[in-house]
Amino acid sequence: MHYPFLFSFLVLSISSQLIHAFDNGRYDNVAVYWGQNSYGAGHSDAANQQQRLSYYCNDNGIDVFPLAFLHVFFGPDNLPSINLANTCNPTDNATFPGTTLPNCASLASDIATCQSKGKLVTLSLGGATGAVGFSSDSQASSFAQQIWDLFLGGQSSTRPFGSAVLDGIDLDIEGGTSNYYATFVEKIRSLAAPTGKKYYFSAAPQCVYPDAALGTVLNAAAFDAIYVQFYNNYCGLQNFGQAANWNFGLWDYWARSLSKSKTTKVYIGAPASSSAAGSGYVDINTLNSIATQMRKSFPSFGGVMMWDASQAYANNRFDKAVKNALVAAGGTGFSYPACSAPAYASGRQYTGGSQVSYGGYIWQAKWSASLTPANSPNGEWSAISACSGSAPSPTSTTTTPTTPANPAPTSGSCKGVAAWSSTTIYQGKDRAVYNNHLWTAQWWTQGDTPGGSAGVWVDNGLCSSSRILAGSSDSDSDSPPQPDAVTANTGVVGVIPSLANLLLGRREAVRFVKEN
Repeated sequence: MHYPFLFSFLVLSISSQLIHAFDNGRYDNVAVYWGQNSYGAGHSDAANQQQRLSYYCNDNGIDVFPLAFLHVFFGPDNLPSINLANTCNPTDNATFPGTTLPNCASLASDIATCQSKGKLVTLSLGGATGAVGFSSDSQASSFAQQIWDLFLGGQSSTRPFGSAVLDGIDLDIEGGTSNYYATFVEKIRSLAAPTGKKYYFSAAPQCVYPDAALGTVLNAAAFDAIYVQFYNNYCGLQNFGQAANWNFGLWDYWARSLSKSKTTKVYIGAPASSSAAGSGYVDINTLNSIATQMRKSFPSFGGVMMWDASQAYANNRFDKAVKNALVAAGGTGFSYPACSAPAYASGRQYTGGSQVSYGGYIWQAKWSASLTPANSPNGEWSAISACSGSAPSPTSTTTTPTTPANPAPTSGSCKGVAAWSSTTIYQGKDRAVYNNHLWTAQWWTQGDTPGGSAGVWVDNGLCSSSRILAGSSDSDSDSPPQPDAVTANTGVVGVIPSLANLLLGRREAVRFVKEN
């Protein structure tokens, strides 16, 4: 006798058990923004334009999808607006009467499909040019109630995604201040508490610490994760390994010591391809190496965030490659590295590059250092790893740097290199001419005279050309070139006004692009 219905039931039951619910405590999560068709902003081929959300949920490559963006808080009829580029936007899709809020109910099934596979789907607020912000606690509280009713566990006749209930809120606030945002977050948490459903809260600060737009709310409200944008900034992935620039240690300290929850996970935010950001893109082998090292060095590490899905898929599944590397490094458990560097000794002068153990971290001197190591963005030391156990005793009065502080000069040409200026900001590998010598910066610097006590500059020898430019130096770094302001003509059919036409140094150099 056959039992087809019983067999089908058993298959479904077994399949459901194989689907793992999202676990925020893991070390191998991958969050990828969806909604802006970033690839389509600069490419016209239809195959790699942004697809429907469900298209990206067919394997385990991505764990979290922040939908980008809700970019207007208070539009007509006091309702917000969202723009999901070629998928759903106020220009091409029907809007609720008297508002600019598009009806994107067709996405309800996509959201449900992704959630059924154990993935989070959250709503990202802001973006680089979002019309966002609050003027009072009461306004923030009222807006939280509105977001709850429109997108989360409440009820409204103007729900853009129909019956779909999103899993949380992401704050990608890149302008203004974060005043009253803590009230907004805590109000939603209070509304969610009686429901029994876990709602997640994340934020996407710039890597520069503290973040200018989000600094206040990060300290005042509880967040489950932060997606730190290690791109379009001097502290980006392109400067990994430079103690004066790379600052994951600062964010680890914030997460474990200063954040409200003390368990906030810190993600490495990365461009998913070279066209996804102005700077900070690194190849997949480099990103995998960095992510694996941070996973083994800091207990707050949670995974990798990428901008965005269209770019990742077009770039040979960038998301899947980093996911595999993180899984291989281990999704659970953290073993503190040993405090292998000599213990810090008060009163000693350390040269740039020196490493010491102090206060549960291994530190590297950014430059000549004499102060006690501390997690300060303007301090002399950078935390390069958490650590545990007794540190070796100091062995000498002055710690030797990893590389010579001032190697012997070599010959070099000054053709096309600008004269050093005390007001210019130099990144690692930038060059300048001073006293008829060619100098190369080892890390970020401003106002440190070449040949001075800071030890920032390497003397490359006497100039072999008298052609010296006045003003800022040219960069000879490996970083991708900085783009000019995004132009209006991309060669893409059907470009509509974008909330992401960016100024240099912002996150998404993209435009909203309609399907051909």
